[in-house]
Amino acid sequence: MKIIMLGAPGAGKGTQANMIADKYGIPHISTGDIFRSNLQAGTGLGMKAKSYMEQGLLVPDDLTCDLVMDRIDQGDCAKGFILDGFPRTIPQAECLTQALAKTRESMDYAINIDLADEIIIERISGRRACLNCGATYHIVNIPPKVEGMCDHCGCPIVLRDDDKPETMRKRLDVYHEQTQPLVDYYEKQGILRNVDGSLPMMEIFSEIMKVLES
Repeated sequence: MKIIMLGAPGAGKGTQANMIADKYGIPHISTGDIFRSNLQAGTGLGMKAKSYMEQGLLVPDDLTCDLVMDRIDQGDCAKGFILDGFPRTIPQAECLTQALAKTRESMDYAINIDLADEIIIERISGRRACLNCGATYHIVNIPPKVEGMCDHCGCPIVLRDDDKPETMRKRLDVYHEQTQPLVDYYEKQGILRNVDGSLPMMEIFSEIMKVLES
């Protein structure tokens, strides 16, 4: 089962991806995790990405796609995987489609968690992140066991600058310009499934299960 999670930043796709991964025993793959692991391991692909990042440049789409495909080729992805944060643009989606086609594979579902911008901005103020290990929380929906501390590594969790209302609006503008077109792209491929992101977290998960088990 090969799944792409779509949705605006703050719509909850990362949370749902984790729950799906736990349910089916397949890896939840985020580009952030891929970059971190390759940089820490000093891989060839990681060093190439680092050269762009150190110059303040975006990592090119083809290199990002290579990093994702390298991760997908690992043994734990044999039964499927969930992509979260990739692809972000049409060129990245086309690169992924072409790379998978070389091994006669394709994505099974693109699940779009649909949620209005104003609701996202209201909700996001409760989000917290661990800057050490990347774990994310929500002070209401997914609180840490110890207030203000990461469950995994014990480091402080913070409200990231990217999650503040003033920057969220800018992030949403970029999303609508660059990433929203992916909804049309995967709808044309016949694998798009829309889910109401305004529902409670477990109801959203239930709706996704209906899609995956239909």
